Amino acid sequence: MSFPVAEEAIQNTTEEVEDIVDPWNVASTSDKGVDYDKLIRRFGSSKISPELIARIESIIKKPVHYFIRRGIFFSHRDLELILNAYEQKKPFFLYTGRGPSSEAMHLGHLIPFIMTKWLQDVFDVPLVIQMTDDEKFLWKDITIEDANRYAYENAKDIIACGFDPTKTFIFSDFDFMAQCPNFYRNICRIQKSVTFNQVKGIFGFTESDCIGKIAFPAIQAAPSVSSSFPFIFGEKLKQEFACLIPCAIDQDPYFRMTRDVAPRLNFPKPALMHSTFFPALQGAKSKMAASDTNSAIFLTDTPKQVKDKVNKHAFSGGKETVEEHRAKGGDCDVDVSYQYLRYFMEDDERLEQIRQDYSSGKLLTGELKKILIEVLQGLVAKHQERRKEVTLDVVRQFMTPRQLNFRY
Repeated sequence: MSFPVAEEAIQNTTEEVEDIVDPWNVASTSDKGVDYDKLIRRFGSSKISPELIARIESIIKKPVHYFIRRGIFFSHRDLELILNAYEQKKPFFLYTGRGPSSEAMHLGHLIPFIMTKWLQDVFDVPLVIQMTDDEKFLWKDITIEDANRYAYENAKDIIACGFDPTKTFIFSDFDFMAQCPNFYRNICRIQKSVTFNQVKGIFGFTESDCIGKIAFPAIQAAPSVSSSFPFIFGEKLKQEFACLIPCAIDQDPYFRMTRDVAPRLNFPKPALMHSTFFPALQGAKSKMAASDTNSAIFLTDTPKQVKDKVNKHAFSGGKETVEEHRAKGGDCDVDVSYQYLRYFMEDDERLEQIRQDYSSGKLLTGELKKILIEVLQGLVAKHQERRKEVTLDVVRQFMTPRQLNFRY
């Protein structure tokens, strides 16, 4: 999940080789990474336009998050309808998730949670966060016990992002299925409405895949339906609440399926905001992956580990010699250190100055990496301090089914 996304490697019908983007695979042949304009056309989503950004700012009376301004969250489905609902004082809620495949999360896993935290703050709405420990058990060579333990460990990192405990419910699929019959009923409603041929076409399932994989997409779909959480929204809902899902665009296949089936079940279609992929240290041809320790900077890394990984592995857009770099400048579009600063340096003016200096050759690759190392060391250290305060009792507080505090 991020949601953090299925094995439908969409095949190109032209001579040009297309990027592979699905819930489990992301690969590009370009050093600049995935062509997101093409991906929007392929997936049939809409670009977050300057006009839409201006509308958001007029509603919330403040600038949008820099993730939106910089195009890190770049695509959407029906975001206008969520804004309409907010203006009309109609209820909506947020939903995002995490597939816990290891104890430690990496920097890329933070992106949807940073965005979701901002959305929760500016719109003052409830949030549900699904920990798909069942998914990771089905797809990875791990035990149920390990997957469930990873869910609780990852929940600590998520809570450390600063979510409001009075407005946030986090749940493990393994645990919640037994706690809430309504959740399982909605899963079954969705499963009955989607054929094997449909999920095979969407996710690329084969005859060798276990039946658990085939059934799983409905489990990720069900949290977008407010009646899955009667303790939050009430046992006798007069109408379903609208749902907004911030996630990486590789999760979109799950929710294309959900949006297709929703009208037949009298559920509102979930709206989505899509983020770009956080690149691996080796470059934007692939996204950062927890399975490759050299491709990822983990939230558990020491300052020395952060420094060593950036210096040894961060792909450079600089030239081969200092003389050539001074003369021709570096390529910020492919330089991983600069791209990481786009995600984690909030100061627009400083970021733009770094871009100009590196592109002109004034700033060398080593100097750029030094700036990034300082930013990441500070970010990771602060996160680790916040995480230390998240005890098991705090996790249980967030994971207890309960009424949440919101204005509707």
